[in-house]
Amino acid sequence: MGKALIIVGLAIALIGVILYYAPWLLNWFGKLPGDIRIEREGGSFYFPVVSMLILSVVLTVLVNLFLKR
Repeated sequence: MGKALIIVGLAIALIGVILYYAPWLLNWFGKLPGDIRIEREGGSFYFPVVSMLILSVVLTVLVNLFLKR
């Protein structure tokens, strides 16, 4: 459990550094075909369906590679 928390913490810190110094690297995220975006005068609704599916697949592969028993 401790090892997993350390890995997750380092991953979050790495993503934070990337977003701070090079935000254009993740500029595509949330703008893929299949992401739902509705913008009107009264407000907006955004649901990144395809982006979350890709993130889920990538995280599943990484977890299975690094935390294999």
